[in-house]
Amino acid sequence: MEHIRTTKVEQVKLLDRFSTSNKSLMGTLYLTATHLLFIDSSQRETWILHHHIAAVEKLPLTTSGCPLVIQCKNFRIVHFVVPRERDCHDIYNSLLQLSRTAKYEELYAFSYNPKQNESEQVKGWQLIDLAEEYKRMGVPNANWQLSDANRDYKAAICRCSQPLSGFSARCLEDEHMLQAISKANPSNRYMYVMDTRPKLNAMANRAAGKGYENEDNYSNIRFQFVGIENIHVMRSSLQKLLEVTGTKGLSVNDFLSGLESSGWLRHIKAVLDAAVFLVKAIAVESASVLVHCSDGWDRTSQVCSLGALLLDSYYRTIKGFMVLIEKDWISFGHKFSDRCSQLDGDPKEISPVFTQFLESVWNLTEQFPQAFEYNEAFLLQIHEHVHSCQFGNFIGNCQKEREELKLKEKTYSLWPFLLGEQKKYRNPLYNPDFSPELTLLEPNTVSFNFKFWRNMYHQFDRSMHPRQSVFNLVMNMSEQNKQLEEDIKELEAKIKQRNGQPDAVPVKEHQQPAHPAPTAPKTPPCFKKEQPLIPVNDAVRTIEGSNTADNRYSEFVAEFSKAEPAVVSLEYGVARMTC
Repeated sequence: MEHIRTTKVEQVKLLDRFSTSNKSLMGTLYLTATHLLFIDSSQRETWILHHHIAAVEKLPLTTSGCPLVIQCKNFRIVHFVVPRERDCHDIYNSLLQLSRTAKYEELYAFSYNPKQNESEQVKGWQLIDLAEEYKRMGVPNANWQLSDANRDYKAAICRCSQPLSGFSARCLEDEHMLQAISKANPSNRYMYVMDTRPKLNAMANRAAGKGYENEDNYSNIRFQFVGIENIHVMRSSLQKLLEVTGTKGLSVNDFLSGLESSGWLRHIKAVLDAAVFLVKAIAVESASVLVHCSDGWDRTSQVCSLGALLLDSYYRTIKGFMVLIEKDWISFGHKFSDRCSQLDGDPKEISPVFTQFLESVWNLTEQFPQAFEYNEAFLLQIHEHVHSCQFGNFIGNCQKEREELKLKEKTYSLWPFLLGEQKKYRNPLYNPDFSPELTLLEPNTVSFNFKFWRNMYHQFDRSMHPRQSVFNLVMNMSEQNKQLEEDIKELEAKIKQRNGQPDAVPVKEHQQPAHPAPTAPKTPPCFKKEQPLIPVNDAVRTIEGSNTADNRYSEFVAEFSKAEPAVVSLEYGVARMTC
């Protein structure tokens, strides 16, 4: 709290950055120890975690006040106009301090209290058990040993960092290890070594005593470069993308040319192309594959996790995806702290590696809409909490750091909270049996299959969203169908009960009076106005501390919650039911 100079400022304007008429909301701005809060005149709340803030900029004074622009790691951008320059300066300096954390213990996760008892906290961390996951994969959990336990072994995906080979050095231990991996596969005597870097980059590393494997020194290996750029290129590419998406009034040509020049979708394609190569080597050639980049925790994590997602349908379920992230990202040492700027450190270490992974998964859900149990809201929520530091899962750079911080004792796990709200993260089109032969997914990676992910980069820009939500429409239809099915079961039960009464007396048909009294029509129970799928009460806060109205799926709920004619499939035919 010592960094907060001003806790409350009134008569603050919140601007819509894409409005052509400079539309704004008037309200009050609050600063707390963990959040920035804006409450407009209609009592709608906008919550922003301090740890979500990536940059704060104070613009020159204008006639209407002092502008303050806040850019967040989840791609939210808010533009305030503070009436007094002194108040704006105080808010600016406070946010600079509050958004730059010097040590892990100052992160929000260490003070966040969801009112769980100790046993619930422990169960939350035990929800994902990697030992059980390796058993599911058929991998022994003990140290490797010589035995016949692996006699039915097929192909394997292995990962590591680059060898310290230089131009002429050899590492006999490394050569023996690759030979052992190759020999362990009875289906194929050769194996692939995938270097995820561009060849030019790998050759430059050779000059520093690192580099890549020399095929002359390794027996039965096939070497393959796949050309994914390094973290610095990816960081620059994202910055160019955000400049394009943040520019108001672009023509179609300017937007598309800007999107192309950023190179962002080209990089997403390169990552998925590498995963497809890995999958074909495993599934088609039955060859083991060793994947590495420079250090083994960035591009290697992207390719191995996407390869597993394409090979194993379990990872396309909600819990399976959590297991995949724990296995291939968290436990294998992806540097979440450095890449997501959790602490005030070297800005050159920041890079959207995990964001690219989530965007690659989203592109797969667009190609295979029935193959994934989760929807894009699930992916967006995970992206939200990778940067929020509200839960302990993604804090730190490696497992050693996490154990030293005692995260399982001092913080809470994200996964039980997501599972507790999984209804809104379920894909209504998901069908685990839609095509058993497609247990292996084979995406088409031609250029025009890659899309700009509007709901990632404009999630909070309400005016940029379509006027109708396909997701909302499908979810409401699904809810309607469930309600109709329940009504049918209830009516069938009443009919059986009526027919089964032994003392039932036939009802005689009464003669209608000449002038019957008017009666109000009764609305059938199946056409009661359904509740919105996602609550729109602005006073209720979501688990990340944000306003539920910020959820992109809550828009236009009223429009789609109107009762509509429905067609219900019965075993006797089709009945059209109208009001």
